[in-house]
Amino acid sequence: MPAFRQVDVFTEIPLRGNPLAVVHDADDWSDAQMADFANWTNLSETTFLMRPTDPAADYRVRIFTVAGELPFAGHPTLGSAHAWLAAGGIPQSAEQIVQECGVGLVRIARGERLAFAAPDLLRSGPVEPAQAERITTALGLRKNDIRGLAWIDNGPGWVGLELADAATVLALDPDPVAMRGLKVGVLGRYSDDRPDGVDVEVRAFYSDGRDFGEDPVTGSLNAGLAQWLIGSGSPPTAYQARQGTALGRDGRIHVRAAQGRGGSAAMWSR
Repeated sequence: MPAFRQVDVFTEIPLRGNPLAVVHDADDWSDAQMADFANWTNLSETTFLMRPTDPAADYRVRIFTVAGELPFAGHPTLGSAHAWLAAGGIPQSAEQIVQECGVGLVRIARGERLAFAAPDLLRSGPVEPAQAERITTALGLRKNDIRGLAWIDNGPGWVGLELADAATVLALDPDPVAMRGLKVGVLGRYSDDRPDGVDVEVRAFYSDGRDFGEDPVTGSLNAGLAQWLIGSGSPPTAYQARQGTALGRDGRIHVRAAQGRGGSAAMWSR
């Protein structure tokens, strides 16, 4: 059996981030074997590293949840890059790692932190009124609690909400039944008493139609939120998000505008 390792992503404090299982040298694994192994790990995502099919890539990754495969996800991207380097991987460039995945090539910068440029959104813009009403009800929100609501789907299917403030985000208690089939990320800003340099609080709620849960720290969601909000001129062009507080975690996502564009780079604190 190929080697696998488990890494803790988006935190500098052991056991306070989002765990990821990474299987090395998985070229000979079938889809069924990958799905079975991801179900066994019972983590939010498990990744499988392979030889790239694109000569510009350093490696190829497939990303599985317990419910199926994803074309892209943030914490698996950064965790897989870290695991690939730890296993002796040598990128073609000293400045970046190029990952091949379901959405194409993702470039991961090397520096103080590993950082990826957010991929283009597959779906953006306003959420249909009926869907918006359903999300508002499922989260137990009043309309005046919401500052903004939009599709920010870069693969997993996220809808993003900006709420009145960080306290409103932390107080959320979603209805698991009403959330069935939804993937919703919420963000609220700190004005006073910012905890340890944190600018915004983020939570991620998801349901695959069977199970409902909250993700500890979510790279794809934070990338989508950054593209939406920075693109609209809403938050600063560089900020630090915290996620996982409600679950006893302490995930930190460092975001900055990429080359003055509406895109963003989410960074992993090791």
